[in-house]
Amino acid sequence: MPLFDLPLAQLADYRPEIAEPADLDEFWAGTLAQARTSTATVEVAPVDSGLRHVEVFDVTFPGFGGHPIKAWYARPAGVAQDLPVIVNYLGYSGGRGLAHEVSLFPAAGYAYLRMDTRGQGYRGDGGQTPDPVGSGPATPGFLTRGIGDPADYYYRRLFTDAARAVDAARTLPGVDPARVVVSGGSQGGGIATAAAALVPDVAGALIDVPFLQHFRRAVEITGSTPYAELTAYLAVHRTSADRVWETLSYFDGVNLAKRAQAPALYSVALMDQVCPPSTVYAAYHAYGALAPAGSVVDKQIEVYPYNGHEGGGGYQVQRQLRWLSGLLG
Repeated sequence: MPLFDLPLAQLADYRPEIAEPADLDEFWAGTLAQARTSTATVEVAPVDSGLRHVEVFDVTFPGFGGHPIKAWYARPAGVAQDLPVIVNYLGYSGGRGLAHEVSLFPAAGYAYLRMDTRGQGYRGDGGQTPDPVGSGPATPGFLTRGIGDPADYYYRRLFTDAARAVDAARTLPGVDPARVVVSGGSQGGGIATAAAALVPDVAGALIDVPFLQHFRRAVEITGSTPYAELTAYLAVHRTSADRVWETLSYFDGVNLAKRAQAPALYSVALMDQVCPPSTVYAAYHAYGALAPAGSVVDKQIEVYPYNGHEGGGGYQVQRQLRWLSGLLG
């Protein structure tokens, strides 16, 4: 797969202006305040995963609208002290999978919470969280569900679930609530970006080849799905473009990344036609831009010149484990 985006030298200084709604902060503050009025409790039940050295628990927590969201919680067996927790979000179409599939970070000494993705989970080993909210006409997939109004947009619900997953993680037994790291790749990287913005006191963020960044640029330079869902929608709803771009501005990772404050480790692949490198760099450069005056947000990016959307794969996981060790001890 050839290089198709900007050269690396230009990517290193790619800082586009992204339209930002004037009420972005009020929109998200109101959304989260409403979600946090839910009286539903976090439910935690042990499961037999077949793993001897990792304890796994089935978790249900209230997300957007108080809707029940499933997750797996795992931690090293026999460890008494409160641990840092990695809250993980999943790629497009993925679900939380099976209980034995959550052992890597516990093996490294961390607690781990893998959030299911509402309405998705139709590939891999599946998910168990429905999305009870409908929408108007939409292209197959999730990018255009409710796209006529930010209040109805699918990712308002999903990003709220992600913030509430951090809230839930902080209440779990054996978790140090001051040491929560959000993580994910592709769609999960976009969700982690949103979580770091919406809950800015998280301890860190692992953001790999993130999706949902700089929507307009992505639509203009790649024909790959899922961004192609937006192209297909606009090809039919020809007079709706202004409304679509306005809705997406509330969810664009470039706008949200500005509001993050936690240290971050990014990755980007220069041959990635699913999440083009310029969209990743746009968000990376914006990350932490609105941090309090006098503070500097630590961020790093790993570059994989000859890879596509698989990014760094196991090499990036290795890099993450070293980075977490330095961050969390």
